[in-house]
Amino acid sequence: MKIGITCYPTYGGSGVIATELGKALADKGHEIHFISYSLPQRLNGFVGNIFFHEVEMSKYPLFENQIYGITLTGKTLEVIEYANLDILHVHYALPHAVSGYLTKQILKKNNKDIKLITTLHGTDITLVGLEPAFLPLVKFSIEESDGVTTVSEYLKQRTIENYGVKNEIEVIPNFIDLNEFKPEEVGCCKKSIAPAGEKILVHVSNFRKVKRIKDTIKIVNKLKDEIPVKLLLIGDGPERSDCEKLARDLGLIKEVLFMGKQSEIKNILSVSDLFLLPSKEESFGLSALEAMSCGVPVISSNIGGIPEVNIHGETGFLSEVGDINDMANNCKKLLLNENLRKRFSNNCLVRAKVHFDKNIIVPQYENYYERVLSK
Repeated sequence: MKIGITCYPTYGGSGVIATELGKALADKGHEIHFISYSLPQRLNGFVGNIFFHEVEMSKYPLFENQIYGITLTGKTLEVIEYANLDILHVHYALPHAVSGYLTKQILKKNNKDIKLITTLHGTDITLVGLEPAFLPLVKFSIEESDGVTTVSEYLKQRTIENYGVKNEIEVIPNFIDLNEFKPEEVGCCKKSIAPAGEKILVHVSNFRKVKRIKDTIKIVNKLKDEIPVKLLLIGDGPERSDCEKLARDLGLIKEVLFMGKQSEIKNILSVSDLFLLPSKEESFGLSALEAMSCGVPVISSNIGGIPEVNIHGETGFLSEVGDINDMANNCKKLLLNENLRKRFSNNCLVRAKVHFDKNIIVPQYENYYERVLSK
């Protein structure tokens, strides 16, 4: 099967899953063509049946603002003609699904066709797509797709409620490569981060306000007098400066370490005792799944699709959004009881393997492709 994948190449869940899906499909013999404005971050190393097509942005003086959606359509048409694709799989509704629809219409004028599958990932439905200027475009492009998937049952319901679409929506959850994300012995690394044996908490995100990263710092502030801790904040984004200021104001310079973007997240997860995810909106929680597959219990908010990943009282604990006290108390339950933490850690490994292993999820995409092609 020849599959075109359009995604954002940046540090974020939709791009990560799209890239890992393409790599996994290539491993199974499919021909994969990535179409984006730069090389996806996790697309590293040469694979003979993976191709990358860069969308070059126009620099014409009349275009004061970039017209990525139109340029993407032109590049997609070029790739379809060159590679004779069977399926165009776009990740994130804006502008990818709109561009995909325009691509189909142009092909139809030339008596050609391609099946368009749109995977919705979260803020394209729950935030950006609800803006008045975008809502009718998102609704239309979903309804005109040949297939639609979401990464959680929660997001499927939000899509139906917010846009009133009549499509049959397939839930195919995010997945993990258990050969990559797994517990590892990295004692020397742990000693350098926590030389006095401090407990290590970690948070990974793109530092947007929706992630409520300041809550992780406030949790540490409540723990530090009773439990020596270090908090590793991985990633970068608009909230970082304010978070650094909060850490300074609370006198937590030594306890809170801003690590920036990291390519080897799995090594950091392997030295961690707990993963913090206090977001006010999450459609799935891929970073939590990555932590769980490394055996790290999750302390999270009880919102969106997170409860479909993190099971309260088994793989971690759920609290209401903004309930710092409850989250801190849940941290204490595990940090002060190593036997309990180890039991939760083992539960995390089992849940990741049974429900989210790529060897279980990727075939679901293959089956879905076949169903869409047969329509």
